[in-house]
Amino acid sequence: MRAEGTRRAAEGPDGSDESCDREAEHGICPVLAAVGVIGTEWRLAIVHRLLEGPQRFSEILKSNPRLNAKTLSATLKFLEGQGVVQRTVVSTRPFSVVYSLTEMGLGLAPAARELRAWGTRWLLPRRQAALRATAGARRPPVIEGELPRLAVAESSSRGKA
Repeated sequence: MRAEGTRRAAEGPDGSDESCDREAEHGICPVLAAVGVIGTEWRLAIVHRLLEGPQRFSEILKSNPRLNAKTLSATLKFLEGQGVVQRTVVSTRPFSVVYSLTEMGLGLAPAARELRAWGTRWLLPRRQAALRATAGARRPPVIEGELPRLAVAESSSRGKA
């Protein structure tokens, strides 16, 4: 019964099979092709950032403290080569470069919103629970009104001597 549900999920609205197996006959699987374009952490993060509108290199760089200039530059060049991002030189003094999404890049908006919603629903609660667990493990157990045993042992040995 589960196999039938899986088979139905792979079928399109008209009943045709849209699985990657059939597409592989033509040399392309749409899912794998899409993952090839946006499948790294920084590519999708930059696309998500550019959904807010055109931005300069420095604005994108400052948006995430873990992102460095070399990675950003390489990622923007890759996305530009794929047709997802466009680079526009603004002729001001000094000149500046603005990056924005192409029509193809804007087509990623629904997918980016869904990934954000999925991460908010499933990953953030898990991360917060893990942080609470590690924070709780770092603190020594404290019983109200009880002195640490080491302090009690030192004070009692001094009194006897």
